[in-house]
Amino acid sequence: MLGITVLTALLAFASSCGVPSIQPNLTARVVGGDSAEPHSWPWQISLQYLKDGTWRHTCGGTLIASNFVLTAAHCINNALTYRVGLGKNNLAVEDEPGSLFVAVDTIHVHEKWNSFLVRNDIALIKLAEHVEMSDTIQVACLPEEGSLLPQDYPCYVTGWGRLWTNGPISDELQQGLQPVVDHATCTQRDWWGSMVKDTMVCAGGDGVISACNGDSGGPLNRQAENGSWEVVGIVSFGSGLGCNTLKKPTVFTRVSVYIDWINQVGAAPRPSLRCQPRLPVPCPSLLHSFTRSRLCS
Repeated sequence: MLGITVLTALLAFASSCGVPSIQPNLTARVVGGDSAEPHSWPWQISLQYLKDGTWRHTCGGTLIASNFVLTAAHCINNALTYRVGLGKNNLAVEDEPGSLFVAVDTIHVHEKWNSFLVRNDIALIKLAEHVEMSDTIQVACLPEEGSLLPQDYPCYVTGWGRLWTNGPISDELQQGLQPVVDHATCTQRDWWGSMVKDTMVCAGGDGVISACNGDSGGPLNRQAENGSWEVVGIVSFGSGLGCNTLKKPTVFTRVSVYIDWINQVGAAPRPSLRCQPRLPVPCPSLLHSFTRSRLCS
């Protein structure tokens, strides 16, 4: 029974995972910020929590099966009630055509999640029901286990995060080109240094285009040779100096490291991995003279 819950759903859409009905405009930006073509990233979800009777966007995520969403561990607070918005483009429109909201059944935070060192920043959300695929809702493909992307490989980050440092959260889904920064470069002392591990991937850092607060948990998307899109990273953290700080690329959890974990969680009947509360944003780092910032709202 190898990964039946996740893998069966993925195999069912093997011919169409990562293939949007509406093609993305690959010239748009996130911080600095053009809107994405509506529904061109149909696996992008909005993770929302209930406060004072109102649902509020906190993080992004990626639909990887008809009832599973991939997001960041630091997005999860076990004191909150969540729902997942699918098929969304404009968060200000509650009854947007082609969209729906689904309750959460179970949240699985990686058992080795370390909130201080930001290690294993990954969580899997099981939805309360399977969702039907459509032009506005699709699953993303997962990368090959252990795969690495080379320096400057073009990837795209998507989300409803702030349009600029300390700016407003975007109503409309944003996207931006984030070329991969290889491990040797990203771990240089004037970049992220030893904070970045080989379970992470860096992208961006040009001082112009970046993920920002509210983008956490969302996908780093790369187009494979066959034209389908894979979620190769999960937005984890950035610099507390600003969302688009030079030589401080956005740091993502590298999904290809966690394929076995995703399959194991998907195969378990009802695993009960612990949820941990988030730390405040920004988070001081004792390893650097600057702060790092969790990119949640």
